Amino acid sequence: MSTPTFPALPRQLTRTRRFTLGAPARFTVTPDGSTVLFLRSRAGDDPVGCLWAFDPATGAERLLADPAELLGGAADAVPEEERVRRERARQQTSGITDYATDTAARLAAFALSGQLWAVDTGSGALRKLPARHPVVDPRPAPDGRHIAYVSGGALRVIRADGSGDRAVAAPEPAEGPDVFFGLPEHVASESMGRHRAFWWAPDGERLLTTRADNRAVRLWYLSDPADPAQPPRTMRYPQVGTANAEVTLWIADLAGGLSEVRWDRAGFEYLPAAGWDGHGPYAAVLSRDQRTLRLLAVDPADGTTSLLAERHDERWVELLVPGVPARTATGLLVDCLDRDETRHLSVGGTPVTPDGLQLHEVLAVDGETVFFVAASEPTERHLWTYHPGRGIRRLTGQPGVHAGVLRGGTLVHTVRTLDLPGSRTTVHRPAEDGRSRPDRPAPVAITSYAQRPLLRLRVESAAVGPRELRTHLFLPSWHRPGDAPLPVLVDPYGGPAMQKVMAEQSSHAFVSQWFAEQGFAVLVTDGAGTPGRGPRWEKEVFGDLIGPPLADQVAALRATAERRPELDLGRVGIRGWSFSGTLAAAAVMRRPDVFHAAVAGAPLTEQRLYDACWKERFLGPPDRYPEHYEASSLLADAPQLSRPLLLVHGLADDNVFAAGTLRLSAALLAAGRPHEVLPLSGMTHAAPTDDTFARLQGHQLEFFQRHLGGPPARAAT
Repeated sequence: MSTPTFPALPRQLTRTRRFTLGAPARFTVTPDGSTVLFLRSRAGDDPVGCLWAFDPATGAERLLADPAELLGGAADAVPEEERVRRERARQQTSGITDYATDTAARLAAFALSGQLWAVDTGSGALRKLPARHPVVDPRPAPDGRHIAYVSGGALRVIRADGSGDRAVAAPEPAEGPDVFFGLPEHVASESMGRHRAFWWAPDGERLLTTRADNRAVRLWYLSDPADPAQPPRTMRYPQVGTANAEVTLWIADLAGGLSEVRWDRAGFEYLPAAGWDGHGPYAAVLSRDQRTLRLLAVDPADGTTSLLAERHDERWVELLVPGVPARTATGLLVDCLDRDETRHLSVGGTPVTPDGLQLHEVLAVDGETVFFVAASEPTERHLWTYHPGRGIRRLTGQPGVHAGVLRGGTLVHTVRTLDLPGSRTTVHRPAEDGRSRPDRPAPVAITSYAQRPLLRLRVESAAVGPRELRTHLFLPSWHRPGDAPLPVLVDPYGGPAMQKVMAEQSSHAFVSQWFAEQGFAVLVTDGAGTPGRGPRWEKEVFGDLIGPPLADQVAALRATAERRPELDLGRVGIRGWSFSGTLAAAAVMRRPDVFHAAVAGAPLTEQRLYDACWKERFLGPPDRYPEHYEASSLLADAPQLSRPLLLVHGLADDNVFAAGTLRLSAALLAAGRPHEVLPLSGMTHAAPTDDTFARLQGHQLEFFQRHLGGPPARAAT
């Protein structure tokens, strides 16, 4: 069967950055609810983000900042620090990718091509400030009088009128580029979810900032074999079992004073979170074995700390709950509390959500009201509020994935469902009783220019087997009962940090549907370790990242085939990227009785070749638990390969390094096991934003058709 050189749907996914272009995002509501700021590009295939203002009363929009005009048609020159920040945050757009405001949301600041821009959101007056180049992560003070930003490893402050630019925290010249203030170290943004590294005091007179010292961290090298004239790129990488960056906290004042925050760093070397609210600075610190987390209050006068709360778990303390810790106006601590099968929202040390309702994120704390995301059904996300006098209240009812921003009673509500292509964003002003709900009164929509997918989903959602594994089964649109059975393509993520089986039309779902249209039954399963099912479920993978997830993939496949005769279990392939790439390679080596071909993209074949924070969380310290690393690594499985395996890896990947794929290939060759390797020159861990993505999907399709066969595709979309 012939395959198009540029399959239309994969090419559309690339062109639209997985349908995110043209969709409104990154909302900020003014305190009175009269204006909503947001980012959006001008079209569904335009990657350049612009800053907009929306009036909920009239539905009118104002364009506040257009990078094409500001740069005069010149290309956006992205500084290296900003490139790394975007890679860690998985951002693939250009132009204005982020912004920050003062408390009143009257002043917005953003970086563009390494330069600092500020805009008065009321008048629309826009100006470029003479800040030190390059500018990274600019943030106005709460009172709007100053803007802090990072440049050259120093945290700097400039007045909003453009005068008085100066460093308030800077490394010593002799310390070199491996010491810096105000930017997250590698594991903070890659493995702990902390993408910020400085925070303003409410009075705008001081800042809390990190200082990262990478000099003891192991030096790794990334080269481009396609261009041997270029020297390798060096980076400090905190490999499993080796030294992490030394991260400290400091309080900087505008006059140049700098004092260190003190805690037991020998016992608690990780800094998952920090901030500064009306009660003062605070920090969350984590032990190296990740079993004990302490929440600390910081005295801004002398940097001493006191204990607010402590969490402990014999496997690991969950820290990837965005928005915690926080404090209410009266000082009650807002946090998460894991109890057996439920992750609760806790306020003042007491769980306030019921068993079975899983906390996913705290979006905001306004006075005593906590605005949060939670759900009892793993495939959904809903908006809730908690108030001590009113308890918890669910704001959303439609099955789907809901997100929002709530301020001053005005709610910006974004919903994605299985029936809705893309997302829908509406603004809800408070009713006369001061309450705001998505079902009242008269919401106003913010326009989305996102493209509609070229395919329609034919997906069946189910909870299968004794473990009620959540699955999506995608079938070809043209397949009818009585047609010949279809070869099966298992298409999971299947591990910690990510779900694919969600009640929404995600970009992942359209990739699965595209493969289905080529003549496959595509099965996606969220198994052991995936989010959404509570602490016990997530921690089933402690000590073995491969065995439990792989067992769940097999169980879901067999349970689905019992219900659906369309699945031909004699022809089963599996594909994946990153964790699921590891899972795919393991599947054909460990369960060749079930899986007959695999494409493993960017697999981590040796668990010791990853950063310490992420892998030691699930497998423990390598000197204490060497058997955990052996059980979860793949090199020893190489002699067992008896099925077709295609290994794919970007040679510029600085998250999962290509060294692991090359080592597995060498082990397979040494064992006399045929396999295929596809190296991608210049490609990182993120999905490519050019035609490489479409070509890569076509290459995988050809591989599976060659080894699994199948009926001719009725629609080459």
